[in-house]
Amino acid sequence: LHTNSALAWLIMGFSPCVTELLGMPSPLPSAIGLLSLGGMALLWREIRSKVKGENRTLSSLLSQYFAVKFVSWLGKRQRAKLEADTLNIRQVQEETLLKRLRKNADTSYGKQYDFSSIKDSEAFRARHPVTTYENYRELVKRVAAGEERVLISEKPLILAMTSGTSGPSAMLLSTKDTNTEFLLQGVAVCLDTMLRAFPACDSLQRTTKVFYSPTFRQSEAGIPIGPNSSTPASSRHMLNLYTTPAAAFQVAGERDTLYLHLLFALKDPSVGTLESNFASTLYYAFCTLQERWPELVDDIELGRVSPTLTLERGVRASLEGQMKPDHKRASQLRSHFQLGFVGIARRLWPQLNLVLAVDSGSNQIYGEMLRDHYCQGVPFYSPFYAATEGLIGVNLWPEEQQRRRYLLCPRSMFCEFLPGDSLDQEQPEKHTLLMGEVQEGQSYELVVTNASGLFRYRIGDIVKVVGFHNQCPIVEFQYRRGQMLSVRGEKVSEVMFLGALKRAVSQWPGAQLVDYCCAESSILGESCGGSDPHYQVFVELKGVRNLTEEQRYKLDQCLQEDSPIYKSFRYKGSIGPMRVQMVSEGAFKELSKQMMAFSNTLANTFKMPRVLRRKEYVDFLLGKTIS
Repeated sequence: LHTNSALAWLIMGFSPCVTELLGMPSPLPSAIGLLSLGGMALLWREIRSKVKGENRTLSSLLSQYFAVKFVSWLGKRQRAKLEADTLNIRQVQEETLLKRLRKNADTSYGKQYDFSSIKDSEAFRARHPVTTYENYRELVKRVAAGEERVLISEKPLILAMTSGTSGPSAMLLSTKDTNTEFLLQGVAVCLDTMLRAFPACDSLQRTTKVFYSPTFRQSEAGIPIGPNSSTPASSRHMLNLYTTPAAAFQVAGERDTLYLHLLFALKDPSVGTLESNFASTLYYAFCTLQERWPELVDDIELGRVSPTLTLERGVRASLEGQMKPDHKRASQLRSHFQLGFVGIARRLWPQLNLVLAVDSGSNQIYGEMLRDHYCQGVPFYSPFYAATEGLIGVNLWPEEQQRRRYLLCPRSMFCEFLPGDSLDQEQPEKHTLLMGEVQEGQSYELVVTNASGLFRYRIGDIVKVVGFHNQCPIVEFQYRRGQMLSVRGEKVSEVMFLGALKRAVSQWPGAQLVDYCCAESSILGESCGGSDPHYQVFVELKGVRNLTEEQRYKLDQCLQEDSPIYKSFRYKGSIGPMRVQMVSEGAFKELSKQMMAFSNTLANTFKMPRVLRRKEYVDFLLGKTIS
């Protein structure tokens, strides 16, 4: 889900979609009309005190000021509702479930399971089985073909494609209710949380958002098919927030789009926030900045857009109309870059307040590299736990820079929890647990009933309950169900493997982990390099040119220390030693491009899978092995 753009979307607010969802007009004209001359003077004084940066028009400042004020009020209101909900979690979840069932009772699916007669969650769980995407594939095809009232009572806004990076891509329904819940229960609450934790974000500064515009195709019935995201340029009100001009969002090529994001960000020394959906997108943006800064600085000095970019004539003219020679800024930038790239973000943008991006799960290592290198000293905030299926949780503890905890949103989805020992069963023998029945310290697979026609749906995410806020569970994301290493039934999770890998890398002098993934030897067939099943591990490192056999074996030892089951299989010889391969610089970036091309996924939603399930991807990395 295009999570962080929604935050900016609501901050700049009052786009047609937001005002329609909230059922109110834009407050900007009416708010200004109520002010006296004295009030206008006080207002202007307050706005000027918040302004950081130059070349802002009065209309853009007023738009941003009133939007932030309004959403701050909305956020406080929604946060109060959330707090009240967490005091009576059973009732709130029952209400959420029954609301879904009543709304869709008259659909083909609702009639099949007689939703109209279900009075509580116990009856629902007894009557309706736990489902996976295969239960919905043909039904979604019927919706795409134009059939009405199949799964939901309304026509979907889009047919949202999942990324397909941790399993087969799925086409899900996205509805107005899903968006409303995300904006009100997620975005508004997280904005309130962000302003409480980082009050400097209340200033009127621009955001640099690294985003690539999606493309959509049409179903037989004319319903848009594509990622569940919106282009920032789709609302003119939002553009006041960003350093990137509207014309840049029309550029199709990812490489050229990223260059433009960087170019216009470098022009503005007062950037307040760096934003992307995932930390990986920002990390690779900084890698590109390190590679192409001389060209970018030349453009700023000359007041042009690089002639090497492939741009339509009208787009280039629009962008170059916003470029003027700036010798002073170019000189500043050269000095900063010549000092190196450690802590470069704060030197380029001294008033930078925040990095806004998901840096948990498979993005953890990118977040760590950003914090340790490019973005030293800048706080990070990962606001949402969400998916194409909808909003799942919100992070109310942004000051915790080393942990990413999310409070489940009890009015967004009806949540059930499948215990860990039932994960391999297609129809679990054990009953699922409800929010009030889970135990702290235990891990579960989420099973959700949402506003978009999914009922008792195994979402594939494994979460660990790490506490409670009143009666509501607080969770940490652990891994995707398909991202488990198991060649003999030992079940090594992504969290466990990464912990062992990081500990091993810390014992390799000078080495810094850039990226990694694994594969089970069976995927390679006869070319696996040994008769015993084993893990094939690929690592991209900085600071070293090769690995010794002792260093490679250190990873195997670290995993044995963390997993007694893996250790027992290794001791008995039924699992062979890991094959650890060091790949060339940029190998994972190239691999990600191949994966995105295969799954029609954009960088906005791409997550590097940590366990490869396709032989061609493993072969690609074998071809990039240097040690």
